[in-house]
Amino acid sequence: MVHGFPSRGRSGDSPGNGLPSWSDRLAALKYVPPLLKMVYQTHRGYTLAIVALRVVRALVPLGLLWVGKLIIEAVEFSYRDAQPVDWYRLGTLVALELGIAVAGEALARASALFESLLGDLFSNRVSVRLMEHAARLDVAQFEDDETYDHLERARRQTVGRIGLLAQILSTVQDLITLLSLAAALILYVPWLLLLLAVAVIPAFLGETHFAALGYSLLFRWTPERRMLDYLRFTAASDGSAKEVKLFRLAPFLVGRYAGLADDFYRANKRLSTKRATVSTLLAAVGSVGYYGAYAVIIYLTVIGYRSPAGLFTIGVLTFLAGSFRQSRDLIQRILLMLSQVYEQSLYLRDLFAFFELKPRVVSKPGAIAVPKPITRGFLFEDVSFKYPGSDQWAVRNLSFALRSNESVALVGENGAGKTTLVKLLSRLYDPEEGRILLDGVDLREYDLGSLWANVGVIFQDFVRYAFLFKENIGVGQVEYVDDEARIREAARRSLADSVAQRLAGGFDQQLGRRFDGGVELSGGEWQKIALGRAYMREAQVLILDEPTASLDARAEYEVFLRFTELTRGRIAVLISHRFSTVRMADRILVLQDGSLLEHGTHEELLTRRGLYAELFNLQAAGYR
Repeated sequence: MVHGFPSRGRSGDSPGNGLPSWSDRLAALKYVPPLLKMVYQTHRGYTLAIVALRVVRALVPLGLLWVGKLIIEAVEFSYRDAQPVDWYRLGTLVALELGIAVAGEALARASALFESLLGDLFSNRVSVRLMEHAARLDVAQFEDDETYDHLERARRQTVGRIGLLAQILSTVQDLITLLSLAAALILYVPWLLLLLAVAVIPAFLGETHFAALGYSLLFRWTPERRMLDYLRFTAASDGSAKEVKLFRLAPFLVGRYAGLADDFYRANKRLSTKRATVSTLLAAVGSVGYYGAYAVIIYLTVIGYRSPAGLFTIGVLTFLAGSFRQSRDLIQRILLMLSQVYEQSLYLRDLFAFFELKPRVVSKPGAIAVPKPITRGFLFEDVSFKYPGSDQWAVRNLSFALRSNESVALVGENGAGKTTLVKLLSRLYDPEEGRILLDGVDLREYDLGSLWANVGVIFQDFVRYAFLFKENIGVGQVEYVDDEARIREAARRSLADSVAQRLAGGFDQQLGRRFDGGVELSGGEWQKIALGRAYMREAQVLILDEPTASLDARAEYEVFLRFTELTRGRIAVLISHRFSTVRMADRILVLQDGSLLEHGTHEELLTRRGLYAELFNLQAAGYR
């Protein structure tokens, strides 16, 4: 179990099926106060205004019923006592009832306005907080499917949770209304109110039970719902359109989506049908209770039953009938709302459970800043690491140095541990064994923000942002994303300026097909933009993963000529399968199965006739 979440399953009503126990159900309610606090902090004025309006609105039904009773009694007394009708009094009462009704509508509209505005602000606040918290989590956590399930459920709560506040406010409003009606009913037949309450309790218990079953269904289907979103996106996106068309994947994707969607539909249909059937039966119990109370009121009026207030009049009968009807509806609605509040609190738990996820790679208290300049460089001492959930070592007993002002290339076959080494160097992960030193100090002693500010990484799978051309380069040093002169200079050095020159919008061109006017670039053009991000960086350590993989021969040669300029005064790490790029480095490290096999200059490694020489000759043979 992770942060209160049961493990996933597919059968039965066990905790593994996502069905919370009664203790879990009650525990879920503990997240309601933090939600209310978040709402209040979002906008105090709106929150207080909504509460005040709800309280006043709660008294409107009693006012309407009581004024209606007075109107009927005024008419009844004039006929009973054969006296002239007091038109002034009747007119005043009708005007009063009209005023209460109009005021109630105005209050309802004002309340809806404030709740809508507060809802928008709250959704924005939660979305921002969700993004900020996700940014603090470890890379390893995003590579874990259970964390993705947490994130998926949390994302779905960013809009709907304000509805929980509306439900709570509605429940409080109905409670105030019910108490006001109950206070009046106690003067006549107080025990009937208890009869109504007992009549609707079964419906409340039924709704609560089915709320838990509904949450259980959505909980255990979280991975499949993510798959549905993925299939829907893959079948209709610009990134996959070519392969979907050429490989004729549409029937496969649509079939898989339809099958999975039908499975979810059938599971939801079974639960919904059962819920509707049971709820109808339980609602019938409440109706019997209500009409039983209604029959008693009629009987007492007819036989002339005397209450402490005197003989039941037609006006009292109307008032009691209306009060009992509204009380019954209110009790039923309150219990239903309470079950929904409970149900929503289960989903609310998902949101706060995500906020409770803590990163493992963090700065220690009193962490120090990375020295400027770095004088000695990095030292790996018997470093070993394996990914969470894996029994296989990604890197094992690595020991080597990366000296200051030195460029080093990492070479090896796929799965040799090159990218893992880079992630350890930039402290996206911490080693499980051994340590990494920077200028003689354990990397874990440095402040993470300072470390990342001094390490620039351009991964092979760099992000192609649907931003402007200049912003795609500017994100390399986001503090200067608005510094166009700096961006243009970085583009010149990386050859990206030649790409901008052929675009209609130049540096202000929207990239990507996601938005209107956007254009898509070739792989090589995107590669130049990624290199531009490297030139934007002021980092002391520069890591380039396949920096020339998508470039043509001429562009690669020009990048080679500028490589010394790019890496001057920095520790540079290159990952590449192209030996023309590898030769740019001062020293080459050859990895195999997560271990350091050999290292040296290009000429030294060729002389040794080891793995590097073998790989070089295999690639060179392709050009002969």
